[in-house]
Amino acid sequence: AQQGVNPKTGEETSRKCSDDEPFSALIFKTIADPFVGKLSLFRVFSGTLTGATALYNSTKEKAEKAGGLFSLRGNKQTSVEKLHAGDFGALAKLQISSTGDTLCDPNNPIVYPTIEFPAPCISKAVFAAKQGEEDKVFSGLNRLAEEDPSIKIEKNVETTETELSGAGEMHLDVIRNKLATKFGANAVLQDPKIPYRETIRKTVKVQGRHKKQTGGHGQFGDVWIEFSPITDSDTDFEFVDAVVGGVVPRNFIPSVEKGLRENLRKGVLAGYPMVHLRAKLYDGSYHPVDSSEMAFKTAARIAYKKGCTDASPVLLEPIMHVEVLVPNEYMGDIMGDMNKRRGRIMGMDQVNGLQRVTAEVPMGEMFKYATDLRSMTQARGYFTQRFERYEEMPSDAAKKIIESAVKDEEEDE
Repeated sequence: AQQGVNPKTGEETSRKCSDDEPFSALIFKTIADPFVGKLSLFRVFSGTLTGATALYNSTKEKAEKAGGLFSLRGNKQTSVEKLHAGDFGALAKLQISSTGDTLCDPNNPIVYPTIEFPAPCISKAVFAAKQGEEDKVFSGLNRLAEEDPSIKIEKNVETTETELSGAGEMHLDVIRNKLATKFGANAVLQDPKIPYRETIRKTVKVQGRHKKQTGGHGQFGDVWIEFSPITDSDTDFEFVDAVVGGVVPRNFIPSVEKGLRENLRKGVLAGYPMVHLRAKLYDGSYHPVDSSEMAFKTAARIAYKKGCTDASPVLLEPIMHVEVLVPNEYMGDIMGDMNKRRGRIMGMDQVNGLQRVTAEVPMGEMFKYATDLRSMTQARGYFTQRFERYEEMPSDAAKKIIESAVKDEEEDE
């Protein structure tokens, strides 16, 4: 008997592999076919299935419709009238069902345990090889993600890149080849951009003065701002209004804050977002006619650029919490490799006969780790990683990032 759960009551229940039982089946594979659409492969665990059987997806708790019932032999699909308990078959064009879902009789619902897929361990930024083919590439990728739930496609909001994640370099290469052969879409895979941050280390007081005299009204805004690092909390930006005596009129103070917030997106070193910054507006001056919200926004921008450049700006890099599990004999190699990656070993212990190494490693050093770990341990080691925090980057490593960002900006201009 096949064990499952009744989704209505949460109680354990089971189905015998018999035609007399209510219909139930588990989808174990999805095939993205460019001509037929989506083909869902399943095994009938109980009951019988015909083209007229009412289908209920108990995993997603929604009714389902199919566009044809088939049996498969190799890559040939043959239409069938009926499938019995124990049979394998395929349904075309299911709307909401995916791999691991249970299909059953709506009056006798059951949910079978879903399939657990390994978490992806390598990510690449994916681009269309030819301009204008982006839609073709990304719609093809989404179809392939239905076929292979162990890949993930996500848009990184900060770097604006679309990242394709999978189990290894070869896995991602297979996806790229499938994309070309099945959907005629050529993609390029590259290392993703790293979301660095910038911050300051010193407190500085700086004037931002914007004065422009043209025909008619001029523009005038003048602010004195103290920039200081926030060290006592995780706040990204704090604006302090310390203006007294109306030297900056109340209606222009929000413009100063807005001007600063808009410019925080680009730091002064390499154009990465500025974090942990406190800005205290404490003095300034205005012109009764020429001052405007725009003039004070511009003055705030001038103060920000000048102030942060003088306040010992530094680059911060994302640090990952990494856990590596390997057989004992590979420990020496793993430790030596971690040092090369600027990794800090946080601890070691034994789990199920394997050595577990816990470390903190910069994200920029982890891109090829899935491949390197495989070759170091003859494919017997594995690892997991998650984002931990941001940390100041060593100056020699930061220098390379800053130089490359400056070069990119010059090329864009």
